[in-house]
Amino acid sequence: MVQRIISVVPSQTELLFDLGLEQHVAGITWFCERPADKVKQVPKIGGTKNLKVDKILSLKPDLVIANKEENEKEQIEELARHVPVWTSDVNDLPSALEMIREVGRLCDKQEEAEEMAAKIAAGFAELRPASTERTAYLIWRQPWMTVGRDTFIHDVMERAGYKNIYSRKIRYPETSLEELAASEPEVILLSSEPFPFKQKHVEEVLQAIPSARVELTDGQVFSWYGSRLLQSIEVLKKLRLAA
Repeated sequence: MVQRIISVVPSQTELLFDLGLEQHVAGITWFCERPADKVKQVPKIGGTKNLKVDKILSLKPDLVIANKEENEKEQIEELARHVPVWTSDVNDLPSALEMIREVGRLCDKQEEAEEMAAKIAAGFAELRPASTERTAYLIWRQPWMTVGRDTFIHDVMERAGYKNIYSRKIRYPETSLEELAASEPEVILLSSEPFPFKQKHVEEVLQAIPSARVELTDGQVFSWYGSRLLQSIEVLKKLRLAA
């Protein structure tokens, strides 16, 4: 079993703790904020896209857990020249479940990981929204940015009954309030991350698109693809009941 693990992805950091690996987490990023009561004492090794490679190596990890999208390829390749690195590639629920199982296998927590993945799969299977709503999910301002069909957020949206109006696009395309208005969304979700949308931004969007329902939403519900999904299921159920 690996003894010293460094996670450079917030959602995968939380997964390690929830799998019972607290004593083996040797380093995390500044953005690894969950579980809040446990991450404060763990050494920080930079940001997800600005890793302190020398510090990571000084911590002598047996394993570094990264992600294809959230980390910079060059930095991960540099780390891999010195220590074992495993990189996840998550863009939908099935690949998230596979990530959980693989982390369990790598860290000798296969039974716990399989049980977790099964609970998440069952929970999402119960999400049977009675209706769908044409929705835009915004992640950035100046420029306004949204999510395309090949993202994890898109997959979660669609499973919860939010019909992504940008599904013809890929990755994280730029848009504008004018383009958004022309698409006639019923719902506009303003995420808490990576841009920290606030109530003043709700009012800004409403001025441009008064016909839509504009809501602040917890970005972790839609974008964290580890053990956080267990909590996301319940939040998504409540959101759809309130729609």
